Amino acid sequence: MKVRLSKDSMNVIITGVGGQGNVLASRVLAGMLVNAGYYVTIGETFGMSQRGGSVMSHVRISQKAIRSPQMPLGSADIIIALEPVEALRVLIKYGNPDVAVLSNSRVVYPIGVITGELNYPSLTEIQNVLQKTTAKNWLLDATEDAVKLGNPVLSNIIMIGALSATDLLPIDRRSFEKEIAKNMTADKLRINMLAFDAGAKLI
Repeated sequence: MKVRLSKDSMNVIITGVGGQGNVLASRVLAGMLVNAGYYVTIGETFGMSQRGGSVMSHVRISQKAIRSPQMPLGSADIIIALEPVEALRVLIKYGNPDVAVLSNSRVVYPIGVITGELNYPSLTEIQNVLQKTTAKNWLLDATEDAVKLGNPVLSNIIMIGALSATDLLPIDRRSFEKEIAKNMTADKLRINMLAFDAGAKLI
């Protein structure tokens, strides 16, 4: 694996809404990095407990020491968003001029938008914000490929595959397969590998 951390420690946030597989994605990513020899801590925060509330995982990676579970404001190096407005929500608190953002472009409307009480920005508006506030960004329709594979929740694994192709972190296909195979049957392993590969092709 040729990629190493670009600095001693890095902060990754994986964010989405309930039911998108956010927690699984963070734990798979953490497992891959632990297997590669890094110290990793995870801190998780949840919004409304029911499906559809905001979910955010802090994944803190270090070459030298264990970090606290919650990262300081403005200190994210990478944001992976399973829903586009969640990317903006995290950017406000944890973004900085050097941050890289990978976001799924498929919208999940909150109840306030569905009832007409709130407005939801267009993808063009979201893209404009990303261009102005990040060092690198990718807006990907991970859900489209996940649906083709038969399960929209696979968008979480597709985003991990996309992350691997950016070379922002020391993860690759082999490390993903090693980690995901620990707790999966052969048929589930196969579909998750297909999802990972689909994500890598999006970059």
